Amino acid sequence: MLIIEIIFIVFTLIAAVSIVITSMKTGISPSPSSGKTVRVIVEATENSGTGPMVDLGSGWGTLVVALAKKYPHRQVTGYELSLVPWLFSSIRKYVSGLDNLILNRLDFMDADLSDVSVLTCYLFPGGMVSLKDKLGRDNLSDVIIVSSTFALPESNPVKVVRVKDIYRTPIYLYRR
Repeated sequence: MLIIEIIFIVFTLIAAVSIVITSMKTGISPSPSSGKTVRVIVEATENSGTGPMVDLGSGWGTLVVALAKKYPHRQVTGYELSLVPWLFSSIRKYVSGLDNLILNRLDFMDADLSDVSVLTCYLFPGGMVSLKDKLGRDNLSDVIIVSSTFALPESNPVKVVRVKDIYRTPIYLYRR
């Protein structure tokens, strides 16, 4: 029994250190979206066409898995840098049998988003600045952006929905 406990402790420490290191690199730790927030974001993506969907910073897979389940006919892709949340969401994908879901352990700033119809994100203010720069640099157009909590700088949302939670979390909807 002692060996199992040691293995568990070592694995937990490695996972924690991995998350801390990635959080220091990116400026934010992976934070799962609440169920209420996920429902509002998924609802905001209705009537968004049939093109590919991307979740920027897909973390533990809460939103990206919900999107892949809701839209089994669409390509859904998640980008996550942190190893442990990416592994966790990869297991969720495998267990759920989601063939339309791709999970990349890659910085979305390095990704080709040119064919994307819908971008979803729960980033942080600095991440939203980076996203705005990428949208301009890559000249992305004809895309719907749904952002949880943080607004896209110097951009006017088409709609802002407040989640019925204790934080009244804002969900911003943009069309470019």
